[in-house]
Amino acid sequence: MGRVARAAAGLCLLATMPAAVAHAADLTPAAPPAVPAPANAPADQWTVELGLELRTLPHYQGSEVYATYPFPFLDVRAAGTPPRFHAPRDGIGYALYDTDQIKAGPVLQVELGRHVKHNPALAGLGNIGAAAEIGGFVDYWPVPWLRARVELRQGFGGHHGIVSDQTVDLVVPVSPQWTLSGGPRMTVATREANEPYFDINATQSIASGLPTYEAGGGIRSIGAGAQARYQWNRRWASHGFLEYSRLVGGVGASPIVTERGAPDQAMIGFGTTYSFDVPALW
Repeated sequence: MGRVARAAAGLCLLATMPAAVAHAADLTPAAPPAVPAPANAPADQWTVELGLELRTLPHYQGSEVYATYPFPFLDVRAAGTPPRFHAPRDGIGYALYDTDQIKAGPVLQVELGRHVKHNPALAGLGNIGAAAEIGGFVDYWPVPWLRARVELRQGFGGHHGIVSDQTVDLVVPVSPQWTLSGGPRMTVATREANEPYFDINATQSIASGLPTYEAGGGIRSIGAGAQARYQWNRRWASHGFLEYSRLVGGVGASPIVTERGAPDQAMIGFGTTYSFDVPALW
């Protein structure tokens, strides 16, 4: 199974439960539809948004086989404030620096690795364990309906390279309930980040029948994504999204992709969230 952040496998139920690691919580206020809050919401309360999302995505980076997995969603904001914007590829983050235009803080993404027993196309290439990618993010809102985001993360575990995601989202509340968003995506990775997933050494070449290969570093993928969110009431919301990316450069030319997988990667997801108020911890 690959990342997170891949060809659609059927439109599951939009009312299944929600939103994402993947994606999950970078706590960035956008301009989604205003949701009425209780008139007497105290300043010392938080609104916690919990949910579950079902995502259909490739088994691993470069795979042409898809499966559906559940992902949790968590966001915390000041009581009485509108829901924050989250794009499907956002890591789990917290804005330590938070202004109307700029949000910045730590971020976490998880790469779940790949296993030969679940993917016969990987025969001879060996398993790769999960990787935690830890770093920081910056969101820039030049206007309330446009967000640019950069994440820069160092890998631990399955790989030890550096990965950066760059996304731009147009965020448009088209009605009090509906918010539409979407825009371009790009991922850049160092040689050390690509090597475990796309390189083939001499031993792997003999065992798999694929030629030896070194993917190097650079732009890993380019693509685009779109999302629709519906606010049922102050408590409940649902959303659905579609993300597409194409593996390019040295990564896209790897025999693991060209001979055993596919460069076109898609991810489709549906989820629902529930919001409730709790006393603030600080």
